[in-house]
Amino acid sequence: MILDSIENLQLYRGLSENISKALDYVLINNLNDLAVGKHQILNDDIFVVINEYETKSELECATETHKKYIDIQIMLKGEEKIGFTSLKNQEITDQYNEEKDYTFYSAQLDYQNLREGNFAIFLPTDLHCPSIKIDKSIKVRKAVVKVKV
Repeated sequence: MILDSIENLQLYRGLSENISKALDYVLINNLNDLAVGKHQILNDDIFVVINEYETKSELECATETHKKYIDIQIMLKGEEKIGFTSLKNQEITDQYNEEKDYTFYSAQLDYQNLREGNFAIFLPTDLHCPSIKIDKSIKVRKAVVKVKV
């Protein structure tokens, strides 16, 4: 997992060619101008999903990984707590869903807050549990850029 400020986004362009293309899109476009929903960037290789939702208790949130896509989660408005840990030796609670590209787990997590102006990158080896309320439930707006591995 990588957690950083949006001002440093360009520093991560060298991670892969597709990540570089995704970050170029984010740096050139104002994601706040996009409507809620899915927006294609480069066919199914790179796309962004704009979400608006209320943060929830940790018990209501799912710990997941993805096999096909890397997540670049960018907090556009609000803040949430994100749980994370390594994929190694974790208990699967819901087997891999090929169509939706997720596996759910039960795991001991570490936590960071994702605040407005911050982003997090989750690789396929990173379990992550987003959408957790910090003190109370609030409405957030978040962009999730999906980058094909």
